[in-house]
Amino acid sequence: MPTRTITRADLAEAVYEEVGLSRNETADLVEQVLDQVVSNLARGNSVKISSFATFNVRQKGQRIGRNPKTGEEVPIEPRKVITFKASQQLKEKVRKGPKAKEQAKE
Repeated sequence: MPTRTITRADLAEAVYEEVGLSRNETADLVEQVLDQVVSNLARGNSVKISSFATFNVRQKGQRIGRNPKTGEEVPIEPRKVITFKASQQLKEKVRKGPKAKEQAKE
């Protein structure tokens, strides 16, 4: 089953078709939403989008890793990582697939 990657332009086009603002306004709107998500995550804040997901920033401590080729131990520096936790509604929609939405329309 081939998959498709959705881009910012695709999101802006979907908003344009749904809301009816101009294409430039919808592109700006999508950019502003994404900028807010990024800037809040950069500050270490969690971002929760109801019925979609929660994004968190987690601090990972230093640990010892191993080079798989040589077996040599190497320290892995502490770092921040982003976690994504899908909501139950999103999980359910993904589990049912796109056909569930099409059947609901009929």
